[in-house]
Amino acid sequence: MSAPVLVAEGLTKHYPVKSGLFGGTQLVRALNDVSFTLTAGRTLAVVGESGCGKSTLARMLTMIEAPTAGRLSIGGEEVTPDRWSEMRNKVQIVFQDPYGSLNPRHRVGAILEEPLKINRPDMSADERTARAREMLAQVGLRPEHYDRYPHMFSGGQRQRIAVGRALMLDPKLLVLDEPVSALDLSIQSQILNLLLDLQERLGLAYVFISHDLSVVRHVADEVIVMYLGHSVEYASKEALFDAQRHPYTKALLSATPRADPGQHSQRIRLSGELPSPLNIPAGCPFSPRCWLAQDRCRTERPHLSDESHAHACFFPLEAEAPVSA
Repeated sequence: MSAPVLVAEGLTKHYPVKSGLFGGTQLVRALNDVSFTLTAGRTLAVVGESGCGKSTLARMLTMIEAPTAGRLSIGGEEVTPDRWSEMRNKVQIVFQDPYGSLNPRHRVGAILEEPLKINRPDMSADERTARAREMLAQVGLRPEHYDRYPHMFSGGQRQRIAVGRALMLDPKLLVLDEPVSALDLSIQSQILNLLLDLQERLGLAYVFISHDLSVVRHVADEVIVMYLGHSVEYASKEALFDAQRHPYTKALLSATPRADPGQHSQRIRLSGELPSPLNIPAGCPFSPRCWLAQDRCRTERPHLSDESHAHACFFPLEAEAPVSA
């Protein structure tokens, strides 16, 4: 088995915020004790509703922000703020919006070459140009696109440029922050197939952040389900889609639209609103909305179990007919 590309241990991120002009400081508990391991050629999907901590996790993995607590290592080397500049070559990010992630004033060639100018000062201008033109071909674009501006491309083509820019430094890991959610359905499959092809050819590891479980089922090897900053279920894609153990995962899957009109499943409607990360409930954070919650759930916080299909629930669901996505 290959050595892990990424190891996260107990990653936690809290943001202090002022409560009013004369109020004290409160903590936004955006991420709490998240751990996982990812090897080369594998894809870990991180799923959950808005506010669950997906983007906070992405910012820490890409060294945009330092964790409040916990450890992160990439390629066997521990990531610390004093080493960010030398280690950012190993991990790159592809953002959700292909229209906002590219500088409209720069030609495509300059956009692709910029990471090399910053991180490979020993490369000549000719070498950077050759590398950029090679990357255009790798992501399915033509040579003449090198001299064009971003506004001259479709959304799918822009996302190909963004993927190419992320690969210019030969990273080991790509963090894909909802990379197809802003694209038409007809284009989504093209970008997903491109990502899968690049992963196979280059041996890349992916952290794929998404709220679309039908996409996750197509690309993921393993899945972490997040709720209010906590990981509540962690399993292989097959195990999670076949038999959910945590009630929140089951509710999340039941809300996924289906393409087959003949396929029916019961929608689980959660009661109440998502609690504020400023005031996370005592005990299990999902207990105020869970139809299986008991007294223990409201006073004691469950931790992710130590098994292949891990779950953070005192009363996990039993195996039953799978919920499709």
